[in-house]
Amino acid sequence: MKNTALTHIHEKLGAKMVPFAGFNMPVQYEGVKVEHETVRTAVGVFDVSHMGEFLLEGPNALALIQKVCSNDASKLAIGDAQYACMPNEDGGIVDDLLIYRVKEELYLLVVNASNIEKDWNWIEKHNDLNVAMKNLSDIYSLLAIQGPKTTEALQSLTSVDLASIPFYKFVVGDFAGIEHVIISATGYTGAGGFEIYCKNDEVAQVWEKVFEAGKEFGIKPIGLAARDTLRLEMGYCLYGNDINDTTSPIEAGLGWVTKFNKDFINKENILAQKENGVAKKLVGFEVVDKGIARHDYPIVDADGNKIGIVTSGTMSPSLNKAIGLGYVTTENSKIGDEIYIEVRKKQIKAKVVKLPFYKG
Repeated sequence: MKNTALTHIHEKLGAKMVPFAGFNMPVQYEGVKVEHETVRTAVGVFDVSHMGEFLLEGPNALALIQKVCSNDASKLAIGDAQYACMPNEDGGIVDDLLIYRVKEELYLLVVNASNIEKDWNWIEKHNDLNVAMKNLSDIYSLLAIQGPKTTEALQSLTSVDLASIPFYKFVVGDFAGIEHVIISATGYTGAGGFEIYCKNDEVAQVWEKVFEAGKEFGIKPIGLAARDTLRLEMGYCLYGNDINDTTSPIEAGLGWVTKFNKDFINKENILAQKENGVAKKLVGFEVVDKGIARHDYPIVDADGNKIGIVTSGTMSPSLNKAIGLGYVTTENSKIGDEIYIEVRKKQIKAKVVKLPFYKG
C-alpha cells in the first residue's frame, strides 16, 4: 500500500483511512455530510496525490496525444487544459484524463490512480513517434482546493491574480512560498476552485499555508467519500464505475469530448455508433420511492424485465434525495422515463432526469 506525502498529516487529523487504488487514502474526517457542505458553501481541501502525471515532450507530442485521445488537443493554447478519454481498440475506454499544454511541445497528462500503469503502457505501445515520455506520478503531489470561497481564501498565497484564471486554464507561478507550481482552475466537484500540482517534498508546506490562509473562510480537509458525492451530484463519470474498458464514449455521454475531425484509435467504430445510435445509454436518475440505489443493482422496467444496471448511487447531501447513474436500454433513456431499481428483491421507482442533478 502506497502512502501520499501527506498521509502522516491525515492520520494526525484523525481521518478514517482506507485502501484506494493501491494507496492509503483519507475517506473522511468529520463525516461526509459536513465535508460535502463545506465544499458547496465554503472551501475544502482534498489530497488527490494518488493521481498519475505523465509528461510528453517533443515535436510529435501533440500527434501522439491526438492518436490516443478522443478530444481535439490541437485546440489547446499554452495554459489550456482539456478533458478527454482514451478509447481502446474494442470500443471501450482505457481511461478518462486531463491534458495540459505546458509549453509549445510539452504536455502534461493527468490520469486516474488505478490506471497509471495501464495508461502508461497503452500510450507507450502507440508511441511510434519518438515522443519523450516521463512518468512523474511518484514525484508529484496534487491538492484539489474546491468551493466558492477558494479564490478569496488562496489569493494571499500567490502573486498570480487567481480571479483572472478562467475555468480549464492554468498558470505556472509562485504559490505558498514555492516557485513553479501549477495552479489550475479545474476540479471534479462543480463547486469552483483550483488544483495545485507541486513536488512531494513541497506539498506539506503548501498544505500548511493553505490551511493558515483559509482559516477565516471555514476551510476544512475533505475525504474521498465527499469527493464521490460531489462529483455524482454533477453527473461526472467515475472510471471503474460509470466508464470502463467495455463502455464506449457515445454510450457514456462523452460524445462532447469525442471529435471526429482527426484520426484516433477506433474512430471508425465510435463514429458508426454516433451515426447509427447505441443500444444502451448512461443516464442520471432520481429515486422516487424510499431507498438508495447502489453500484451494480439491477435496473428493471415496470414488468420486472432487466433493462440496465446502476453504476453509481448515493443519497445526495445537497438535494436530500437518492440519485444515481446507470446504463439503461436506449428506449428507456428519455428524460422523465420511469425505471425501477431492484433493491434486495424489492423494486423501487425512479425516474430519468437531466444532468447535472445539482444546479448550484
